[in-house]
Amino acid sequence: MRVAEVLGEDVGVLWPEMIRRAVKVGSDRELLGIYPRRADLPRSVFRDAIGRASSRLWFGGYTSYFLWLEMPSVSATLEAKASAGADLRFLLGDPDSPVTAERERIEATPLTLSTRIAMTRAELSKVGTVIPVRFSARHLAMSVWVFDEEAIVATHIGAGLGQDSVTLHLRRGQDGGAFDRYVEHFESLWTDGKPAPQH
Repeated sequence: MRVAEVLGEDVGVLWPEMIRRAVKVGSDRELLGIYPRRADLPRSVFRDAIGRASSRLWFGGYTSYFLWLEMPSVSATLEAKASAGADLRFLLGDPDSPVTAERERIEATPLTLSTRIAMTRAELSKVGTVIPVRFSARHLAMSVWVFDEEAIVATHIGAGLGQDSVTLHLRRGQDGGAFDRYVEHFESLWTDGKPAPQH
């Protein structure tokens, strides 16, 4: 801005691409970042989004078990959020679904989806408050995690594991935008999901 002032030019004339990136006005304005793999997403993105959220923490990963591997204190954080009145939900894959069995065949990894789902449920049982868990097999190809007005969406590709999924980081910026569409998707899956049996 100082250079533009000295030259007597508009910043947008001198650096139009920089302005376009800094002030998004198109349909991509909700997109904070896109990563070729969920493994490329900095760990701080999940950690910070969970830390900032106060009203809604919805976990719509088929297993979401990586949370405990990457964030050792996540159980204490979840308990604190629930105690403060946040809406916590875990939508997990149905371990007994034929969809899960077929995906396990495709992934062909010793740490199966069913095992990862069981690991997440075991970790949730250690949290000092009951967190609602539902099963669904409809979200196998896409995971959606919602933290207040932020969302992380992983779109699964081919035979790769969840960590290999193209991943979007979104922040709500408009009515009916991509963020709202993914929230609607989660809500639909949650409504149709079946409550997981109590551990």
